[in-house]
Amino acid sequence: MADAQRDMRQAYYDGAPGVLASALVWTVAAGVCFRASPEQAIWALFVGGMFIHPVAVVLNKLMGRSGQHMAGNPLGALALATTIWMILAFALAYAASMVRIEWFFPAMLFIIGGRYLTFSTIYGARIYWVFGAVLALAGYLLGQNNVAPAISAAMGAAIEAVFAIAIFINARRDSSAVMLQGMPVRVRSPR
Repeated sequence: MADAQRDMRQAYYDGAPGVLASALVWTVAAGVCFRASPEQAIWALFVGGMFIHPVAVVLNKLMGRSGQHMAGNPLGALALATTIWMILAFALAYAASMVRIEWFFPAMLFIIGGRYLTFSTIYGARIYWVFGAVLALAGYLLGQNNVAPAISAAMGAAIEAVFAIAIFINARRDSSAVMLQGMPVRVRSPR
């Protein structure tokens, strides 16, 4: 398991580029919501979400990472399964929006927060437990208070951006601690 997690962390920079790409998609959705309509913002989030992984791979490559895990890494299958689950769960968020448009983005925060909880296993990083919990709590509070969709989308973007930065900082710090003049000095432990 530790080797599989190490491979995922190395290939995907602890997942930070994917979180950053997701933050950008949420930002676009918030902008569409502010300038056009919540209905168009829903589709902006859905269509934009299809580009998160390809954008993350490009960002990984720009940062010197492969953006591809080793063949046979079982955590790659887990990441794919949670992606499919998230796409299927989009239908539930969309159904919630048919009842009350203000519920779509909070429902998506719950869904995405749940997916990030599995990233703690994929990357061996405890920060994803906190990240998932913060998204779920935000989703609950925003939905409970029927906050305007544009504000909910902007909140999702802000949370994702903050955690992208935190994950980048942790990944950089940990990789610096692992190497001293090209020689391992300590085994990286999960956060």
